[in-house]
Order: sequence, then structure tokens, then C-alpha cells
Amino acid sequence: MSHLLEDFKKFLDHSPTSWHAAQEIGNRLAAVDFTPLEEGEKWNLEPGKRYFVQRDGFVCAFTLPKTLPKKIVILASHTDSPALKLKPRPEIQKDNMTLFETEVYGSPILSSWFNRDLALAGRVLFKTPSNTIEEKLIWLDQYPLFIPQLALHLDKEAQEKGLVIDKQEHLKPIFTLNSDQKNILEELIKKQLGVSTLFSFDLLLVPMEEARFVGLQGEMISSYRLDNLASAHACCAALASATLGDTLQMALFWDHEEIGSNTVDGAESPALADILKRISIGISLPEEEMIRLKNFSLCVSVDVAHAFNPNFSAKYDPEHKCLLGKGIALKYNANRKYATDAKTAAIIHHVCEQEKIPCQSFTSHSNISSGSTVGPIVAQNLGIPTVDIGCPILSMHSAREVMAAQDHLDMCKLLTRLLQS
Repeated sequence: MSHLLEDFKKFLDHSPTSWHAAQEIGNRLAAVDFTPLEEGEKWNLEPGKRYFVQRDGFVCAFTLPKTLPKKIVILASHTDSPALKLKPRPEIQKDNMTLFETEVYGSPILSSWFNRDLALAGRVLFKTPSNTIEEKLIWLDQYPLFIPQLALHLDKEAQEKGLVIDKQEHLKPIFTLNSDQKNILEELIKKQLGVSTLFSFDLLLVPMEEARFVGLQGEMISSYRLDNLASAHACCAALASATLGDTLQMALFWDHEEIGSNTVDGAESPALADILKRISIGISLPEEEMIRLKNFSLCVSVDVAHAFNPNFSAKYDPEHKCLLGKGIALKYNANRKYATDAKTAAIIHHVCEQEKIPCQSFTSHSNISSGSTVGPIVAQNLGIPTVDIGCPILSMHSAREVMAAQDHLDMCKLLTRLLQS
């Protein structure tokens, strides 16, 4: 197994939430001489150097050419995934059981969250001994939870008509039995952190099963959060390994894509425009030159694509079904839920041809609405030509997704070449 795939598995296993993923990305970038920048401080940028900004679940990294850039190549992905999130006051008692109330984040396949070991992970904010607010990431995998499904004997119609899930009533994980203690979760967190006052938290349920290579030859990868950690890892690996040229090389790892991107850490925020402006100032690039530069630039929106599921072939357009292990998916939509057009697609086809990387075309069945990505948002906000691509995966938005290992290697190779071309 290649080092890149082993690193990918490690990245998946250490990134249960967007905040953990951003931390992992930052660690990987710092290890290859990317210098961290603080948004609240003045930036002193040097040509030929590499930098990154990390804020909550959002990361932006870039490499400056030694001379004024002649073009910009942006790789854009996201760090969040559909999930179940604890409510601010989650703890309830039912008979002899302590349960936690949840709400749905994004659009997960809810049935996939039943009957599996789950842990809590996320961020907490607390008071320090010096009376300040501090934030830490936690992962309470020593206290598994589970959401039990109703036995078939008590819900016989579920087998024939499908499972009916009430989001308010049916998605409460059981935490413990026979406990008269109040505020169990809060006390556990305070004990683990060694603090006396817990202010607030953002905690998600996450499956406890690690990523695994599956298939007769280990040719596939099974994991939670392949959507969209597969793309995030590929973007990070490509930026870290790309050689320096005359291009401003950038990689964006947005948060909150699964809920519309209209947050301070999402693609609808001014973060990218502000960073580009600060780069212009830092390298003494006049504003008009930056505007001109956009015409010679490319944004590559990288998000997973729907792989062909042979058990549901009628759900796919027969000429645009993407197969696992058969290459990168170019994603099209007539109403521009994907940003790809003929001109940006030609760039991908050209590079894939040069590098002998297989490439597939995906568009939805005409009777089924398409999803969307950060691609159209970046294209609209910045006016940079944009293309949407991704690796095909099965069971998208499930608590367990599957992709081909070779597709991930091909994506890393393609993104590296695009940064350098």
C-alpha cells in the first residue's frame, strides 16, 4: 500500500469533525514548511514562501511564486459532513436511561446511524484559571453511545414500506443506565479537561469504526466522511508536493458546505476575497493587476461524485454513470449547480490526457435533482473560471461510504499537475 494511501487512512481516522480535520490539515502543512498566519495580525509575506490560515473548521493555504504571479490556481474543498449534532441542553432521562437529544446537520442518510457504536467529538469552550475563555477539541471515544432501531416485530411495515424516522423522537442515542446524576456530560467534559466552568460546546455524533481497505485486493476504502475528506486530503497533498512556478497556488478547505456555505467559515463568506486582497498588498500587486490575473486563473472545486450503484441502475443517466476505479468524474449540470462548462472541462481533459489519468463525465438523471458544491459560489463571488470534479463514491451521506483507492491516487496526481501547469 502506498504511503499516500496510508496517510489518507490516518487523516480519515483523526478527523471526526471539521475542526479536527482543519487541525490535521494545519499539522500537515506546518510539517512541510508552511508558515501559519494569524488573521488579526499584520502579514509580512515573502516571495517563494508558503503560508496558511486556520480558523475553526476553515483553512486557506497558499504558495507564493518568486516573482509576481501570472495566474492563480485554486483548489477548493470542504471539511464538514452530514451528521447528528447534540442540542445545547441535550441530556434527558427516560425510565432508567440517560439519552441525548440531537438535531440533524445537513442531509445524512438517517437510517445508517442506527445500531452502530458512536462517539462524541467536537469543540468545547471553558473558563481558564486566569478567567479567560479557551477552546479545545475533544473526542470522547471512551464513552460509546448507540441509537437503537425498533425491532422488526414491532414495526413490520418497515421491511416492506421503508423505515419512517421522526427526527425529534427517534434519533436520541442512549448514553448510560441507572444513573441519578444530573449533567453527566458536562461533568465528564470538565473532569477530562480539568476545569470548573464549561461555557458551551459544539458536539457531533461520529461512528467509531476506523477507515478500512476493502475488496479482494484492498482496492477500495470504506470510511465515514469520505464526503468530503477525500477531496480535502487530495488538495492538501497536492499543494504540499507541487513545485514552485509562476502561479499563485492556493488550497481552500471550507466549512459548512453541507448546510449552504452561508457562514463566516463558509464559501459565501468574504474570507477568500479578503485573503487575495491581503496577498496583493503583501506582494505589492496593484488592484487592477489582481483583477486582470483572474482572467488567467482557474478554480478547481473538488467534491465527491455519485458512483454507479448496480442495485439501483434506474437512478442514473445511462451515458453518464461513474464507476469506482475508472477515473476522475467531471461534474456537469445545465442549471450550474456545478460550475463546469465546456471551456473549463477542456482543461481537465487536456491534463488528464497528458498524465494518462482516466476521466469520466457525470450528470444526474433528468428526473432527479442534482446536488451542488462550493464551485458555483466561488465562480459567482470572484469571477474566476471554475470546474467541478470529484472521485466517485458509493453511499454518499451515509455513516459509511466507499471509494476506489486508485481514484484517490489519480486525484492527487491531477491536482498536483494542475497547480504546476
